[in-house]
Amino acid sequence: MPRFAVNTSSRLTVFAFGFLLAIYVFAFVGSVQPTARAQDDPPADNKDAKSEPGKQADAPKQSTNIFIHIIRSLSWFLPVMLAVSIALIALIMLLIMELRMNIAIPPSFVEDFTETVNKRRFKEAYEMAKEDGSFLGRVMTTGMSRLQYGIDDAREAAFNMVESLKAGKDQLITYLATIGTLGPMLGLVGTVWGMILSFMELGKGGSPNPSKLADGISHALVVTLVGIGLSVPAIFAHAFFRNRLIRITMDVSNIADDLLTQMYHNSKKPAGPEVPAPALVATADPRGVATAAIKPK
Repeated sequence: MPRFAVNTSSRLTVFAFGFLLAIYVFAFVGSVQPTARAQDDPPADNKDAKSEPGKQADAPKQSTNIFIHIIRSLSWFLPVMLAVSIALIALIMLLIMELRMNIAIPPSFVEDFTETVNKRRFKEAYEMAKEDGSFLGRVMTTGMSRLQYGIDDAREAAFNMVESLKAGKDQLITYLATIGTLGPMLGLVGTVWGMILSFMELGKGGSPNPSKLADGISHALVVTLVGIGLSVPAIFAHAFFRNRLIRITMDVSNIADDLLTQMYHNSKKPAGPEVPAPALVATADPRGVATAAIKPK
């Protein structure tokens, strides 16, 4: 129960951090909007502009910030993309924290466990594995609980525990693949929506408004860009963490098998007999002086 509470607390912390990070990114991008608008709007009291209207018309318009344009083009897609971004950041951070080799297989635990087993303190070794919340500690706890029924039964229980833990981590990794597939689909929805707006403008007849026509096409391209931007890191992270999970499960299985075998053979090995202390007997030399000599038993 405490181990479950710790895992749940760490996951909630990671998701909260991902939420705050995504909010900060979007807030930072949105904070540039007033500056961009101020640059785009000409000053009202500009005397040169009033005196030379032709020169004002020929002056090129300042380009709008690309990030502001993306935020505006997303429109009602923004909450969806924000939610997907938060989930992606939180999942990647959570997997980075949990799928570390020194966390899954703590070197100090392996060293202390081996030393305790060699000293034939089996109950202490079991309590050590039970209190350790690592990948290897949970596998060893399950295997040692079945060790009394034989080494084969203990190995089978340990390997089943490895597969169970692997399935739990694999569920999180599968969500990355889902986001990687969902990103282009959201982009496709945005593309279709933008094309609908553009063709609605063309369907009004007469000379279409170029600005509205370009706005619909730009909307479609922006949503597609953001969807692809979400799917690329998700697909990469999915492949990276899946390979790391395979490596960790293989190492945990091999180390758990070695430790269980070592513990089993040490438990079957008879305790070494105590070596008695040599006895001292009194002898006399030819001169009649008593001396102490060791009498072997």
